[in-house]
Amino acid sequence: MEENNVKTSISKAKTLEEIGKFWDNHSLADYWDKTKDVEFNVRVQKRHRITIEPELYDKILNRSHTKGILPETLIHLWLSEKVKESEMIV
Repeated sequence: MEENNVKTSISKAKTLEEIGKFWDNHSLADYWDKTKDVEFNVRVQKRHRITIEPELYDKILNRSHTKGILPETLIHLWLSEKVKESEMIV
């Protein structure tokens, strides 16, 4: 794969904020003919799945809604706190 470091901007914006505002108000469909195919590699972090009893998940789901976050985020936060606490005890 040939590396291409040339960057072009359809929006002609100078900052990320300007780029965001441009695409908030424009459709990519209107600029599709100005796009190019690209290839890139993405390193995805390894994830693990853990099963949870449905009743427990329902409680977590309700709690996450009251906090305004995803249940996965709430579980991650709680587990991180518990691991830190257990490391302090040892």
